Amino acid sequence: MMLELSQLSHRFALTEVLAGINLTLPAGESVALVGPSGCGKTTMLNLIAGLDRPSEGRIENRYAATAYVFQQPRLLPWKTALDNIALGLKARRVGRQEWEARAAALGRRLGLTGADLDKFPHALSGGMQSRVALARALALEPDLLLLDEPFSALDVGLKAELYALLLAEVMARGTSVLMITHDLMEAVRLSDRILMMAPAPGRIVGEFRLERAQAERDEAWIYHSTAAFMRTPEVRAGFGLPPPPHPSPAGGGGQGGGLPPAAASSRGPEKKAEMSCGAH
Repeated sequence: MMLELSQLSHRFALTEVLAGINLTLPAGESVALVGPSGCGKTTMLNLIAGLDRPSEGRIENRYAATAYVFQQPRLLPWKTALDNIALGLKARRVGRQEWEARAAALGRRLGLTGADLDKFPHALSGGMQSRVALARALALEPDLLLLDEPFSALDVGLKAELYALLLAEVMARGTSVLMITHDLMEAVRLSDRILMMAPAPGRIVGEFRLERAQAERDEAWIYHSTAAFMRTPEVRAGFGLPPPPHPSPAGGGGQGGGLPPAAASSRGPEKKAEMSCGAH
């Protein structure tokens, strides 16, 4: 199973929003698309999900089942939390007894009580609605999970809790993940590989691989790695930031602009940076 984008470009009228995107996502990998607002991240996910057709290029999705978690929960207001979670299961004509059991079990794993599952969306907090939206996607047991900044509106505590729940579910099934975010720390926390995007038109300008297993990433490593990536030319250019005020210290990773000592850096033909961030 694999997702492959080849020379993908897209326009809205005369405005080019994506140009020359090449991306490969093999089975079991989590990739984060990081970039500022307006660089085409959501457009790319919509194209992959089949919600729009690309102007140019090719999308080949060999995953058997794909699920999408939007930035907003997008719950059906006339259905209970349980019914919203089971929406895809019912569309697949799963029997009532089975979909009720599967939806309830998944909801409980994501921190929803029986009383929560009987509520309608207007009676749920933002955090609970996000849990329902995530459960609705996971109920389909997807091979590929698309995440469009579903945690961006949540507070720090809720984010941390949902990060842990998401990682547990993804690791249990070996699900591939393609997530988009403008939060570099979120990408460092959740992904195996980070693709840095720049706008006007949206394009990939840097590629970073994180070698430490997600389960072994403590807060100190996450903060240190995020700070190191923030010093790289690709990340700073993508976010429109000036060069760092001081050069990186000797032995800090060479062209990586302050990457951890275990990092390596190289340049590709498309001026992409491939940097490995390992243990330190």
